[in-house]
Amino acid sequence: MRIISLLPADTYTAVNKSIITEEDCKNIISLYEPIIGPIAISLYFTLLRDIRLSDYISNDYTHHHLMTMMKSSIEVIRIARETLEGVGLLKTFFKEGETNSYVYELYSPLNPKEFFSSPIFNVTLYNNIGKAEYENLILEYQIPKLDLKEYTDISKEIDLTFKSSPTINVIETKDHNSLNVKIENSIDFDLLISSLPKGLIKESIFTKKLKELINQLAYIYDLDTLKMIEIIRTVITDKGTIDREDLRKQTRKYYQYNNNGRLPTLVYRTQPEYLKSPEGDNSPRAQIIYMFENTSPRDFLTLKNKGVTPTSRELKLLEMLLTDLELKPAVVNVLIDYVLKKNNNKLNQSFVETIASQWKRCNVETAEEAMELAKKENNKYNKKLPTNKSNNNKKPVWFNEDISKEEITKEEQEELENLLKDFRW
Repeated sequence: MRIISLLPADTYTAVNKSIITEEDCKNIISLYEPIIGPIAISLYFTLLRDIRLSDYISNDYTHHHLMTMMKSSIEVIRIARETLEGVGLLKTFFKEGETNSYVYELYSPLNPKEFFSSPIFNVTLYNNIGKAEYENLILEYQIPKLDLKEYTDISKEIDLTFKSSPTINVIETKDHNSLNVKIENSIDFDLLISSLPKGLIKESIFTKKLKELINQLAYIYDLDTLKMIEIIRTVITDKGTIDREDLRKQTRKYYQYNNNGRLPTLVYRTQPEYLKSPEGDNSPRAQIIYMFENTSPRDFLTLKNKGVTPTSRELKLLEMLLTDLELKPAVVNVLIDYVLKKNNNKLNQSFVETIASQWKRCNVETAEEAMELAKKENNKYNKKLPTNKSNNNKKPVWFNEDISKEEITKEEQEELENLLKDFRW
Protein backbone atom coordinates (compact mmCIF):
# COMPACT_ATOMS: atom_id res chain seq x y z
CA MET A 1 0.00 0.00 0.00
CA ARG A 2 1.29 3.47 -0.91
CA ILE A 3 2.37 5.60 2.05
CA ILE A 4 0.86 9.10 1.87
CA SER A 5 2.43 11.86 3.93
CA LEU A 6 -0.12 14.00 5.77
CA LEU A 7 0.73 17.71 5.95
CA PRO A 8 -0.83 20.53 8.02
CA ALA A 9 -1.70 22.41 4.80
CA ASP A 10 -3.65 19.45 3.34
CA THR A 11 -7.38 20.18 3.23
CA TYR A 12 -10.28 18.01 4.30
CA THR A 13 -14.06 17.92 4.19
CA ALA A 14 -16.03 15.89 6.73
CA VAL A 15 -19.28 14.17 5.71
CA ASN A 16 -21.93 12.65 7.93
CA LYS A 17 -22.94 9.31 6.37
CA SER A 18 -25.25 8.32 9.18
CA ILE A 19 -27.70 9.49 11.81
CA ILE A 20 -25.42 9.92 14.80
CA THR A 21 -27.54 10.30 17.91
CA GLU A 22 -26.75 11.32 21.47
CA GLU A 23 -27.05 7.65 22.38
CA ASP A 24 -24.39 6.86 19.75
CA CYS A 25 -22.09 9.45 21.31
CA LYS A 26 -22.57 7.83 24.71
CA ASN A 27 -21.82 4.39 23.22
CA ILE A 28 -18.64 5.68 21.57
CA ILE A 29 -17.34 6.90 24.93
CA SER A 30 -18.48 3.87 26.95
CA LEU A 31 -17.63 1.09 24.49
CA TYR A 32 -15.06 2.37 21.99
CA GLU A 33 -12.89 4.72 24.06
CA PRO A 34 -11.50 1.95 26.33
CA ILE A 35 -10.29 0.20 23.15
CA ILE A 36 -9.03 3.03 20.92
CA GLY A 37 -8.19 5.71 23.47
CA PRO A 38 -9.17 9.37 23.98
CA ILE A 39 -7.23 10.94 21.08
CA ALA A 40 -9.08 8.98 18.39
CA ILE A 41 -12.38 9.75 20.16
CA SER A 42 -11.45 13.45 20.25
CA LEU A 43 -10.81 13.41 16.49
CA TYR A 44 -14.19 11.76 15.84
CA PHE A 45 -16.08 14.39 17.86
CA THR A 46 -14.05 17.25 16.39
CA LEU A 47 -14.99 16.13 12.86
CA LEU A 48 -18.59 15.70 13.99
CA ARG A 49 -18.58 19.26 15.32
CA ASP A 50 -17.20 20.53 11.98
CA ILE A 51 -20.12 18.79 10.24
CA ARG A 52 -22.82 20.06 12.60
CA LEU A 53 -21.68 23.65 12.11
CA SER A 54 -22.63 23.26 8.42
CA ASP A 55 -25.37 20.60 8.62
CA TYR A 56 -24.41 17.39 6.75
CA ILE A 57 -21.12 18.38 5.08
CA SER A 58 -18.46 20.51 6.73
CA ASN A 59 -16.69 23.49 5.23
CA ASP A 60 -13.21 22.92 3.83
CA TYR A 61 -10.56 23.00 6.54
CA THR A 62 -6.82 22.46 6.66
CA HIS A 63 -5.37 19.84 8.97
CA HIS A 64 -3.75 22.70 10.84
CA HIS A 65 -7.30 23.41 12.06
CA LEU A 66 -7.39 19.92 13.63
CA MET A 67 -3.94 20.41 15.14
CA THR A 68 -5.13 23.65 16.75
CA MET A 69 -8.43 22.24 18.00
CA MET A 70 -6.92 19.03 19.39
CA LYS A 71 -3.56 20.48 20.52
CA SER A 72 -1.89 17.54 18.75
CA SER A 73 0.81 17.00 16.14
CA ILE A 74 -0.04 16.02 12.56
CA GLU A 75 1.41 12.53 13.18
CA VAL A 76 -0.83 11.98 16.22
CA ILE A 77 -3.85 13.03 14.14
CA ARG A 78 -2.89 10.65 11.33
CA ILE A 79 -2.63 7.74 13.77
CA ALA A 80 -5.95 8.69 15.39
CA ARG A 81 -7.58 8.77 11.95
CA GLU A 82 -6.27 5.32 11.06
CA THR A 83 -7.48 4.02 14.43
CA LEU A 84 -11.01 5.27 13.68
CA GLU A 85 -10.80 3.63 10.24
CA GLY A 86 -9.76 0.35 11.86
CA VAL A 87 -12.82 0.17 14.13
CA GLY A 88 -15.28 1.22 11.42
CA LEU A 89 -16.12 4.76 12.59
CA LEU A 90 -14.44 6.56 9.69
CA LYS A 91 -13.79 6.11 5.99
CA THR A 92 -11.11 8.18 4.24
CA PHE A 93 -10.83 9.25 0.59
CA PHE A 94 -7.76 10.96 -0.86
CA LYS A 95 -7.13 13.18 -3.89
CA GLU A 96 -3.63 14.26 -4.88
CA GLY A 97 -3.01 17.77 -6.05
CA GLU A 98 -0.90 20.84 -5.49
CA THR A 99 -2.44 20.70 -2.05
CA ASN A 100 -3.69 17.22 -1.21
CA SER A 101 -7.30 16.93 -0.14
CA TYR A 102 -9.22 14.37 1.92
CA VAL A 103 -12.84 13.47 2.49
CA TYR A 104 -13.67 11.97 5.89
CA GLU A 105 -16.94 10.04 6.11
CA LEU A 106 -18.25 9.54 9.65
CA TYR A 107 -20.28 6.45 10.51
CA SER A 108 -22.31 5.40 13.52
CA PRO A 109 -20.89 3.03 16.10
CA LEU A 110 -22.31 -0.45 16.38
CA ASN A 111 -25.34 -0.60 18.63
CA PRO A 112 -24.72 -2.30 22.01
CA LYS A 113 -26.19 -5.63 20.88
CA GLU A 114 -23.95 -5.72 17.79
CA PHE A 115 -20.95 -4.58 19.81
CA PHE A 116 -21.28 -7.23 22.51
CA SER A 117 -21.95 -9.87 19.84
CA SER A 118 -18.69 -9.04 18.05
CA PRO A 119 -15.93 -11.45 19.13
CA ILE A 120 -13.31 -8.79 18.44
CA PHE A 121 -14.86 -5.82 20.25
CA ASN A 122 -16.35 -7.89 23.06
CA VAL A 123 -13.16 -9.72 24.03
CA THR A 124 -10.96 -6.65 23.55
CA LEU A 125 -13.20 -4.49 25.73
CA TYR A 126 -13.21 -7.17 28.45
CA ASN A 127 -9.43 -7.37 28.47
CA ASN A 128 -8.99 -3.60 28.42
CA ILE A 129 -11.30 -2.71 31.31
CA GLY A 130 -11.37 -5.89 33.42
CA LYS A 131 -14.16 -8.09 34.73
CA ALA A 132 -15.73 -5.65 37.23
CA GLU A 133 -16.06 -2.72 34.78
CA TYR A 134 -17.21 -5.06 32.01
CA GLU A 135 -20.00 -6.48 34.18
CA ASN A 136 -21.07 -2.96 35.15
CA LEU A 137 -21.34 -2.05 31.45
CA ILE A 138 -23.39 -5.17 30.73
CA LEU A 139 -25.83 -4.20 33.51
CA GLU A 140 -26.02 -0.66 32.13
CA TYR A 141 -27.04 -1.90 28.67
CA GLN A 142 -29.31 -4.77 29.69
CA ILE A 143 -33.02 -4.25 29.08
CA PRO A 144 -35.16 -5.28 32.07
CA LYS A 145 -37.54 -8.12 31.24
CA LEU A 146 -41.25 -7.54 31.84
CA ASP A 147 -43.51 -10.53 32.36
CA LEU A 148 -46.32 -10.24 29.74
CA LYS A 149 -47.81 -13.71 30.19
CA GLU A 150 -51.12 -12.32 31.49
CA TYR A 151 -51.32 -9.62 28.80
CA THR A 152 -52.75 -9.77 25.28
CA ASP A 153 -51.14 -8.04 22.30
CA ILE A 154 -53.86 -5.77 20.84
CA SER A 155 -51.60 -3.67 18.55
CA LYS A 156 -53.21 -2.91 15.17
CA GLU A 157 -51.48 -3.62 11.87
CA ILE A 158 -50.62 -0.78 9.50
CA ASP A 159 -53.32 -1.58 6.93
CA LEU A 160 -55.98 -1.25 9.65
CA THR A 161 -54.62 2.11 10.77
CA PHE A 162 -53.65 3.94 7.56
CA LYS A 163 -55.03 4.15 4.03
CA SER A 164 -52.66 3.85 1.09
CA SER A 165 -51.78 6.93 -0.95
CA PRO A 166 -50.51 7.41 -4.53
CA THR A 167 -46.88 6.42 -5.08
CA ILE A 168 -44.36 9.20 -4.58
CA ASN A 169 -40.72 9.38 -5.59
CA VAL A 170 -38.35 7.89 -3.03
CA ILE A 171 -35.34 10.03 -2.23
CA GLU A 172 -32.10 8.84 -0.66
CA THR A 173 -31.92 9.78 3.00
CA LYS A 174 -29.42 9.23 5.74
CA ASP A 175 -29.67 6.06 7.76
CA HIS A 176 -28.02 4.66 10.86
CA ASN A 177 -24.98 3.31 9.00
CA SER A 178 -22.19 1.33 10.62
CA LEU A 179 -19.07 0.00 8.92
CA ASN A 180 -17.84 -3.56 9.33
CA VAL A 181 -14.37 -3.99 10.81
CA LYS A 182 -12.04 -5.16 8.04
CA ILE A 183 -9.90 -8.21 8.80
CA GLU A 184 -7.65 -9.81 6.26
CA ASN A 185 -8.74 -13.40 5.61
CA SER A 186 -6.54 -15.72 7.63
CA ILE A 187 -8.59 -18.88 7.03
CA ASP A 188 -8.32 -21.06 3.91
CA PHE A 189 -12.02 -21.86 3.48
CA ASP A 190 -11.41 -24.25 0.58
CA LEU A 191 -9.22 -26.37 2.84
CA LEU A 192 -11.59 -25.97 5.79
CA ILE A 193 -14.71 -27.04 3.89
CA SER A 194 -13.00 -29.93 2.11
CA SER A 195 -11.72 -31.26 5.45
CA LEU A 196 -15.15 -31.53 7.07
CA PRO A 197 -17.29 -34.71 6.83
CA LYS A 198 -19.29 -34.52 3.57
CA GLY A 199 -22.29 -36.38 4.92
CA LEU A 200 -22.64 -34.22 8.04
CA ILE A 201 -22.37 -30.69 6.70
CA LYS A 202 -23.22 -28.76 3.53
CA GLU A 203 -20.98 -26.17 1.91
CA SER A 204 -23.97 -23.82 1.59
CA ILE A 205 -24.03 -23.15 5.34
CA PHE A 206 -20.76 -21.23 5.02
CA THR A 207 -22.43 -17.91 4.34
CA LYS A 208 -20.60 -14.60 4.21
CA LYS A 209 -21.67 -13.90 7.82
CA LEU A 210 -20.42 -17.26 9.09
CA LYS A 211 -17.10 -16.84 7.28
CA GLU A 212 -16.70 -13.39 8.81
CA LEU A 213 -17.30 -14.85 12.27
CA ILE A 214 -14.78 -17.66 11.72
CA ASN A 215 -12.18 -15.14 10.48
CA GLN A 216 -12.81 -12.91 13.49
CA LEU A 217 -12.46 -15.80 15.93
CA ALA A 218 -9.28 -16.95 14.20
CA TYR A 219 -7.88 -13.42 14.48
CA ILE A 220 -8.74 -12.76 18.12
CA TYR A 221 -7.59 -16.20 19.29
CA ASP A 222 -4.62 -16.45 16.88
CA LEU A 223 -5.72 -19.73 15.29
CA ASP A 224 -4.79 -21.15 11.89
CA THR A 225 -7.03 -23.08 9.48
CA LEU A 226 -6.18 -26.53 10.88
CA LYS A 227 -7.01 -25.49 14.43
CA MET A 228 -10.31 -23.94 13.31
CA ILE A 229 -11.18 -27.20 11.50
CA GLU A 230 -10.60 -29.06 14.76
CA ILE A 231 -12.92 -26.71 16.64
CA ILE A 232 -15.65 -26.60 13.97
CA ARG A 233 -15.85 -30.41 13.95
CA THR A 234 -17.00 -30.24 17.59
CA VAL A 235 -19.88 -27.80 16.95
CA ILE A 236 -21.61 -29.40 13.94
CA THR A 237 -25.24 -30.02 14.92
CA ASP A 238 -27.42 -33.07 14.09
CA LYS A 239 -28.95 -31.02 11.26
CA GLY A 240 -25.57 -30.38 9.64
CA THR A 241 -25.37 -26.73 10.69
CA ILE A 242 -23.00 -24.78 12.91
CA ASP A 243 -24.27 -23.17 16.09
CA ARG A 244 -22.58 -19.77 16.20
CA GLU A 245 -22.81 -19.34 19.95
CA ASP A 246 -21.43 -22.82 20.48
CA LEU A 247 -18.61 -22.00 18.03
CA ARG A 248 -17.72 -18.92 20.07
CA LYS A 249 -17.73 -20.88 23.34
CA GLN A 250 -15.69 -23.79 22.00
CA THR A 251 -13.12 -21.45 20.44
CA ARG A 252 -12.78 -19.59 23.72
CA LYS A 253 -12.45 -22.88 25.66
CA TYR A 254 -9.84 -24.16 23.19
CA TYR A 255 -7.76 -21.03 23.66
CA GLN A 256 -8.10 -21.07 27.46
CA TYR A 257 -7.17 -24.75 27.64
CA ASN A 258 -3.95 -24.06 25.75
CA ASN A 259 -3.16 -20.81 27.62
CA ASN A 260 -3.57 -21.69 31.28
CA GLY A 261 -7.17 -20.46 31.42
CA ARG A 262 -6.37 -16.95 30.20
CA LEU A 263 -8.30 -15.08 27.55
CA PRO A 264 -6.34 -13.41 24.75
CA THR A 265 -5.17 -9.83 25.02
CA LEU A 266 -4.88 -7.93 21.77
CA VAL A 267 -1.30 -6.72 21.68
CA TYR A 268 0.26 -4.85 18.78
CA ARG A 269 1.98 -7.28 16.49
CA THR A 270 4.56 -4.58 15.92
CA GLN A 271 5.33 -1.30 17.65
CA PRO A 272 2.36 1.15 17.76
CA GLU A 273 2.73 3.86 15.11
CA TYR A 274 2.73 6.69 17.63
CA LEU A 275 5.83 5.23 19.32
CA LYS A 276 7.84 4.74 16.14
CA SER A 277 10.77 6.94 15.14
CA PRO A 278 10.33 9.60 12.42
CA GLU A 279 11.18 8.51 8.88
CA GLY A 280 14.01 9.94 6.81
CA ASP A 281 17.09 8.78 8.73
CA ASN A 282 18.99 6.09 6.76
CA SER A 283 21.91 5.62 9.14
CA PRO A 284 22.79 2.08 10.32
CA ARG A 285 21.36 2.86 13.77
CA ALA A 286 18.08 4.01 12.20
CA GLN A 287 17.92 0.76 10.21
CA ILE A 288 18.27 -1.26 13.40
CA ILE A 289 15.55 0.79 15.13
CA TYR A 290 13.30 0.33 12.09
CA MET A 291 13.76 -3.43 12.36
CA PHE A 292 12.95 -3.41 16.08
CA GLU A 293 9.81 -1.33 15.41
CA ASN A 294 8.47 -3.24 12.41
CA THR A 295 8.97 -6.86 13.48
CA SER A 296 6.79 -8.69 15.97
CA PRO A 297 8.67 -10.21 18.94
CA ARG A 298 7.72 -13.70 17.78
CA ASP A 299 9.08 -13.06 14.28
CA PHE A 300 12.17 -11.35 15.68
CA LEU A 301 12.98 -14.31 17.92
CA THR A 302 12.39 -16.64 14.96
CA LEU A 303 14.97 -14.64 12.99
CA LYS A 304 17.42 -14.88 15.88
CA ASN A 305 16.75 -18.64 15.96
CA LYS A 306 17.79 -18.74 12.27
CA GLY A 307 14.23 -19.44 11.10
CA VAL A 308 13.28 -21.97 13.78
CA THR A 309 9.96 -21.26 15.52
CA PRO A 310 10.42 -20.30 19.20
CA THR A 311 9.75 -23.05 21.72
CA SER A 312 6.59 -23.04 23.85
CA ARG A 313 8.71 -21.87 26.82
CA GLU A 314 10.10 -18.96 24.77
CA LEU A 315 6.62 -18.02 23.52
CA LYS A 316 5.29 -17.98 27.09
CA LEU A 317 8.19 -15.72 28.03
CA LEU A 318 7.27 -13.34 25.19
CA GLU A 319 3.61 -13.44 26.23
CA MET A 320 4.59 -12.56 29.81
CA LEU A 321 6.64 -9.58 28.60
CA LEU A 322 3.87 -8.31 26.31
CA THR A 323 0.82 -8.99 28.46
CA ASP A 324 1.81 -9.23 32.11
CA LEU A 325 4.50 -6.51 32.06
CA GLU A 326 2.84 -4.71 29.10
CA LEU A 327 6.15 -3.92 27.41
CA LYS A 328 5.84 -2.57 23.88
CA PRO A 329 6.88 -4.92 21.02
CA ALA A 330 9.94 -2.90 19.96
CA VAL A 331 11.14 -2.81 23.57
CA VAL A 332 10.78 -6.60 23.78
CA ASN A 333 12.83 -6.94 20.57
CA VAL A 334 15.63 -4.80 22.01
CA LEU A 335 15.52 -6.87 25.18
CA ILE A 336 15.77 -10.15 23.22
CA ASP A 337 18.70 -8.87 21.17
CA TYR A 338 20.50 -7.55 24.25
CA VAL A 339 20.03 -10.70 26.38
CA LEU A 340 21.06 -13.09 23.60
CA LYS A 341 24.21 -11.07 22.97
CA LYS A 342 25.12 -10.76 26.64
CA ASN A 343 24.16 -14.29 27.65
CA ASN A 344 25.85 -16.44 25.00
CA ASN A 345 22.66 -16.77 22.87
CA LYS A 346 20.60 -18.09 25.80
CA LEU A 347 17.24 -16.61 26.84
CA ASN A 348 17.61 -17.06 30.58
CA GLN A 349 14.17 -16.34 32.05
CA SER A 350 15.34 -14.85 35.36
CA PHE A 351 17.84 -12.61 33.54
CA VAL A 352 15.13 -11.46 31.10
CA GLU A 353 12.61 -10.81 33.89
CA THR A 354 15.13 -8.79 35.93
CA ILE A 355 15.85 -6.44 33.03
CA ALA A 356 12.22 -6.32 31.87
CA SER A 357 10.99 -5.34 35.35
CA GLN A 358 13.52 -2.52 35.52
CA TRP A 359 12.52 -1.24 32.07
CA LYS A 360 8.87 -1.37 33.08
CA ARG A 361 9.58 0.67 36.23
CA CYS A 362 11.50 3.16 34.08
CA ASN A 363 8.48 3.42 31.76
CA VAL A 364 10.50 2.46 28.68
CA GLU A 365 8.19 2.51 25.63
CA THR A 366 10.35 3.02 22.55
CA ALA A 367 13.21 1.14 20.94
CA GLU A 368 15.42 4.21 21.33
CA GLU A 369 14.75 4.40 25.08
CA ALA A 370 15.39 0.67 25.54
CA MET A 371 18.67 0.83 23.62
CA GLU A 372 19.92 3.81 25.62
CA LEU A 373 18.99 2.27 28.98
CA ALA A 374 20.58 -1.08 28.04
CA LYS A 375 23.80 0.69 27.07
CA LYS A 376 23.78 2.80 30.24
CA GLU A 377 23.26 -0.20 32.54
CA ASN A 378 25.89 -2.20 30.66
CA ASN A 379 28.44 0.59 31.13
CA LYS A 380 27.72 0.66 34.87
CA TYR A 381 28.24 -3.10 35.03
CA ASN A 382 31.50 -2.95 33.07
CA LYS A 383 32.98 -0.35 35.43
CA LYS A 384 32.68 -2.88 38.26
CA LEU A 385 34.61 -5.56 36.33
CA PRO A 386 38.37 -5.99 35.98
CA THR A 387 39.65 -4.36 32.76
CA ASN A 388 40.43 -7.63 30.96
CA LYS A 389 36.89 -8.99 31.58
CA SER A 390 35.25 -5.73 30.61
CA ASN A 391 37.12 -5.64 27.30
CA ASN A 392 35.99 -9.16 26.43
CA ASN A 393 32.39 -8.44 27.32
CA LYS A 394 30.20 -8.93 24.22
CA LYS A 395 27.77 -6.19 23.33
CA PRO A 396 25.26 -5.48 20.54
CA VAL A 397 26.47 -3.45 17.57
CA TRP A 398 23.99 -0.67 18.43
CA PHE A 399 25.94 0.07 21.65
CA ASN A 400 28.51 1.90 19.51
CA GLU A 401 28.06 5.68 19.56
CA ASP A 402 29.32 5.93 15.96
CA ILE A 403 26.62 3.60 14.62
CA SER A 404 24.40 6.63 14.03
CA LYS A 405 26.82 7.84 11.38
CA GLU A 406 26.64 6.85 7.74
CA GLU A 407 30.23 5.51 7.76
CA ILE A 408 31.08 2.61 10.09
CA THR A 409 33.96 0.14 10.37
CA LYS A 410 34.10 -3.05 8.34
CA GLU A 411 33.57 -5.15 11.50
CA GLU A 412 30.52 -3.10 12.48
CA GLN A 413 29.17 -3.37 8.93
CA GLU A 414 29.43 -7.17 9.02
CA GLU A 415 27.66 -7.36 12.38
CA LEU A 416 24.98 -4.98 11.14
CA GLU A 417 24.43 -7.10 8.01
CA ASN A 418 24.14 -10.24 10.17
CA LEU A 419 21.52 -8.52 12.28
CA LEU A 420 19.50 -7.24 9.32
CA LYS A 421 20.04 -9.95 6.69
CA ASP A 422 16.83 -11.88 7.45
CA PHE A 423 14.69 -8.80 7.90
CA ARG A 424 12.32 -8.10 4.99
CA TRP A 425 12.01 -4.41 4.18
